[in-house]
Formats: sequence, C-alpha cells, structure tokens
Amino acid sequence: MSQETAIASFKKFQQSWIEQLQHHLNYLRSAQNHHRNSVTGDEERLREAVERVMKHFREFHRAKWATTETDVVGVMAAPWSSALERSLHWVGGWRPTTLFHLVYTESSILFESRIVDILRGFRTGDLSDLSPSQFRTVSELQCETVKEENAITEELSEWQDDASELVMGTSSNPEQRIRRLAEIVHRTDDLRLRTITRVVELLSPLQQAEFLIAAAELRAGVAGWGTSHDRRRSSNV
Repeated sequence: MSQETAIASFKKFQQSWIEQLQHHLNYLRSAQNHHRNSVTGDEERLREAVERVMKHFREFHRAKWATTETDVVGVMAAPWSSALERSLHWVGGWRPTTLFHLVYTESSILFESRIVDILRGFRTGDLSDLSPSQFRTVSELQCETVKEENAITEELSEWQDDASELVMGTSSNPEQRIRRLAEIVHRTDDLRLRTITRVVELLSPLQQAEFLIAAAELRAGVAGWGTSHDRRRSSNV
C-alpha cells in the first residue's frame, strides 16, 4: 500500500470510527440511565457498554499502528484533523495526562452539584464519590504518566535535532531515521491506550461510564469547534 493510499484509507476509517463511537456512546448512556433508574441497578449491562467503547478504542489503536508503519510522517501531519486539533496535538495525538485533568474536573463539578446529598451521607457512586484510595491511585498513575511523557518528549526532541540531515540529504540511513520516528509514535500511542485503560480499570462501572462519556464529549467539542473555525477561515479567504 502506498503512503498516500494509507493516509486516505485511515482518514476514511477515522470518519467511520467516529460515527460508530457515537453509537457505542448512545448505548453507554442508555445503560447508564437504566442503571441509575433501576432499583437494583444493572452493572452487567453497564460493564458490557463500557467494554464496547474500550474495544472500539483498541480497534483505533491497531488501525493507527498499521498506518504509522506505512507513513509515520503522514500520521504526524494528521490531515484528517482541524487546525485547532493539530495545534493541541502531542506526538500525533492527544496528551495522555489530559485524562487525569478530566477526572479531576468532572469529579469537582459533580461533587459541587451533589454536595447536599454527600453531606447527608448518601453515596452517589459516580465520579463525585471517588474514594481516597482512588484519588491516591489516580495521583500515582498521573506521576508515572508524566515521567513517560517527558521521556518521549526528550526522545522526539533528539530525533528533531538530527532531522536536519534528512532535509539536507546528508543522512547515511534515512530509512532508519524514519523508522526511529515510527517507534516514537508507537510508544506514544501505546501510552495513550495504556493510560485510558488503567484509568477505566480503577473506576467503578458507573464512574467508567461517566468518564468515557466526558472524554468523548471533550473530543467531539474540540473537533466540532475546530471544524467550524476552519470553515470560517476558508470563507474569509
């Protein structure tokens, strides 16, 4: 498969993947509402809905991995993303530590909205009800992820320092240089998938649902705003 074909194929895949993600999220919301409104709850259905979303993320990871193998430079350029999205990218995608900020933000917002019930001793079971143990685990995982992010940033910086040889055509082994970049992107994507998996694993089923829905809404919001911004820029040209 040529590089142009690989990028075009992944762009088409991503469009379909986003549409399918919305279907999975709708099912997740339905399962979430059913769990909340049921007298006994329905954690089994909620777990199934969460697993559908996580499986979908793993499918994206595999597809991007294959595309990176064919054209890592095209993946880094991310032509399927808006200008705003690309301005926020870190090594060809979202920064893993964003997930921890999302957990803290959603927990704080929900805590404030349910503070009366919490003060009365009612357990909500959602992200406003994170236990001290969960907060501690989130904090430890965040520290680990920051260290890995810093190591990847340093590795990419070293690659960029040597990239002038590629531009000047003086590199003795350009294919090896590009291969090194692909390995950096693979390592970064592995960290992304591993981070979201570990965050989900430390949450309860209801918290998992809220977290995944919030993450998807954040992604959709940035993508939607970025697309609108690109359209306005084009109309003003």
